[in-house]
Amino acid sequence: MDGRFWRRCEAWSACHDDLRVAALMDERMKYVAPARGTVDPTVFGRPPLAAWREYADLLEGAAWPSIDELNRRLPAGMTQRFVAQTPALLADGRHYEQRIAECGQIATRAGNWHDLLNALAWLRHPALKQALNRRQMAEIAHMGPKLRSRAQYALTHFDEAGVIVGLSDSALLALWDAHDWHGLFWRRRQAWLDGSIRLELFGHALLELALNPGKLLVGKALVFQTDGDADLPARCAAAIDAGRVLLDPLELRPLPLSGIPDWHPDNADEAFHRTAVCYQPRRAGREYPPPSPAS
Repeated sequence: MDGRFWRRCEAWSACHDDLRVAALMDERMKYVAPARGTVDPTVFGRPPLAAWREYADLLEGAAWPSIDELNRRLPAGMTQRFVAQTPALLADGRHYEQRIAECGQIATRAGNWHDLLNALAWLRHPALKQALNRRQMAEIAHMGPKLRSRAQYALTHFDEAGVIVGLSDSALLALWDAHDWHGLFWRRRQAWLDGSIRLELFGHALLELALNPGKLLVGKALVFQTDGDADLPARCAAAIDAGRVLLDPLELRPLPLSGIPDWHPDNADEAFHRTAVCYQPRRAGREYPPPSPAS
């Protein structure tokens, strides 16, 4: 998501002020995506949206895809289905996550970028989405439907802005820990190209923000140590299900995605990596958990 939003969110999370975090999430929901017919078509040809080319017909066509079209793309074995979010559907009184868990229904608004991109995340990463839903349901059972735990904030942040990172070079982690963005994205620029660090963008709100050309994107990352071509989404889903990650939003590392080669038109210039507003210093006392070990 954009850097200013997540910097404020991180700061408020650090204060354990759940009401202010909730208010900030409401602020994020006021973001207005461009109308479908006005989106600059070049955004679909560069990261992160370029990585979702198998859904080009759903993203780039003149008309919004229907619920039936989305359901026709469901992967084998996925039991959940997309359903239109209507007043009649919401009248059942269920929490959004409860409706998924108990009825297999993913409430989806028509003609809405956020919900369409959420649907694409379900289509590509059903195991991750299902793991998040199971954890949300466990927290709802513990907290009730009106209150939210630290874990629920972490789960929601990851669902909206999550990035799964595989890291094979521990020197890169030291740069990241220190918020040495010039080092991570410029001096070690080749690491983003040779597989020393690789990522899978998961958060659908990040994809929505990417509809705006030039947007400075900042993801919320979970990091996994890798020693080869590990299936990062599968490892992440297993860690979420086991309750090893996403117990608190402060586990999530900010990752200024706009620093990655080709993710922003200006980042081929070293000056970008010294002045970009998405690059923020590490807050005093801020610590990050180590990566999950290679399996």
